[in-house]
Amino acid sequence: MHETVAPASGVNGLARLPGDKSISHRYALLAAIAEGESLIRNYSTGADCRSTLGCLGALGVPVAVEGCEVRIAGRGLEGLREPAGELDAGNSGSTIRMLAGILAGQKFRSRITGDESLSRRPMDRIMLPLRQMGAEVEGRDGRFPPLAIRGGALHAIDYALPVASAQVKTCVLLAGLYADAATTVREPVPTRDHTELALREFGARVEKKGPAITVQPRPALRGRQLRVPSDLSSAAFFLAAALVTPDSSLLVEGVGLNPTRSHLLDFLISMGGKIEIRNLAATGGELAGDLLARSSRLRGGVIEGAATAALIDEIPVLAVLGAASEEGLAVRDARELRLKETDRIATVADNLGRMGAAVEVWEDGFTVPGGQKLRAARLDSFGDHRIAMACAVAALIADGESRIDGAGAAAVSFPEFFETLRRLAR
Repeated sequence: MHETVAPASGVNGLARLPGDKSISHRYALLAAIAEGESLIRNYSTGADCRSTLGCLGALGVPVAVEGCEVRIAGRGLEGLREPAGELDAGNSGSTIRMLAGILAGQKFRSRITGDESLSRRPMDRIMLPLRQMGAEVEGRDGRFPPLAIRGGALHAIDYALPVASAQVKTCVLLAGLYADAATTVREPVPTRDHTELALREFGARVEKKGPAITVQPRPALRGRQLRVPSDLSSAAFFLAAALVTPDSSLLVEGVGLNPTRSHLLDFLISMGGKIEIRNLAATGGELAGDLLARSSRLRGGVIEGAATAALIDEIPVLAVLGAASEEGLAVRDARELRLKETDRIATVADNLGRMGAAVEVWEDGFTVPGGQKLRAARLDSFGDHRIAMACAVAALIADGESRIDGAGAAAVSFPEFFETLRRLAR
C-alpha cells in the first residue's frame, strides 16, 4: 500500500486520536490476570494492541471488543490456560516482552512468536532476568523469537537494567507478581512509568525509591473501569506538522501527559514550538490534557543522555523538524534506535536523503543540519509505522507530491493516521 502526500499550507482543526498504545497494552495484560471484569475505554486501535488481545484470548481470557471499548473478564493470577498453539505477537515488541513476564509465572509451557520484523529483534534483555528468576526461556539462536517459555514458581530478584527500557522493566515487574518475595528493578535513567501506575490502579503494591521500583508478590488484583488517554506518541506527528507548516492552529484533545512522556513537549517548546496545554486533569493515575499547537519558527536542538531514552519513539519525526529548523538537530546515545522495527537511524537517513537533505550518521545517532529545503520524493516506510508517519510529515513541507511506499505500516499503531492527516492538512 502506498500513500501520496502533497505539500500543505497549514494543519488546522480539532483532532481526537486513538488511545495510548503503551497504556492500552498494560491495562489489557493486568485486566487479564485480575479478578472480575474490566472495561477499558478508548483502547488503542493499533494492530500491536490487537495482538495483545489476541494472545490473551488464546490464553483463555474472555475478551469482547466493540469499537474502542474492550471488556476483559479477568481470570486471576493463576487462571490462564495453556494455549493450544503458538501465541502470535505480530509486529509488537511490547506484547512479546511484557507478556513474557506473565508467562514466566504460569505452570505450563508456551511459545510466543511474531512476524518477520519482530523475529529479527533480540530478546536477550528479557531472557536473562527471567532465567535468573527461575523460568526456562529459549529463543532461536539463543536470543530471537520465537520464545519457548516454561514457567512456574519464580524467585524474587533485585535487577539492574543494563540499558534503560520500559518494556524490560515491565517484563520483570510482571514476573515479580508471581515471585516468592518482593522484586526490584533499578533503572539507569527513568523510563515511562505506565506499568507502575497501572499496577497500583489494579491493586498491586508498588514502591519507588530513587531509581529502584519494587513490586510485592501475589497481589489481589481487581477488575477496573478505565479510560486510556490519547497517545502522545501519535499526537507527536500532528504537533510536528502544525509547528512546521506555515499557517497552522491545531487542537489535539485528551492527550496523555504522563511526566515520564511529556519531555516531548518540553523539547518542542525549547526548539521554539508554540504549544499550549489546556484542561489538565488526572484519570486512572494518568495525566491528560488538550494541546494547542501553532506554526512556529524552530531553532533546533540536541538530544542526548537521559533525553534520548525519554524521546526514543519520537526521534524520527523530530529529525524532520531538525531539517526545517534554523540550527538543525543532533541525536546521541540512541543505539536503541537500531533495534526497533527497523534500524531507525538508517531509515530516517535514507528517506531524508531521498528528499535531498544532508544527514550525518553515527553509530549511536545522527545530525541533521538546519535550513534545508526538502524535495518531493518516493519514500519508503520499510515496514515501520513511525517511519511511515514521519515521512508523511516531511512530505507536507516538500516542494511537490511525495509517494510513501509501505504506508500501511502506520496501522501498527495508528490505522486512521492518513485519513486524519488528509482531514487536517490543507
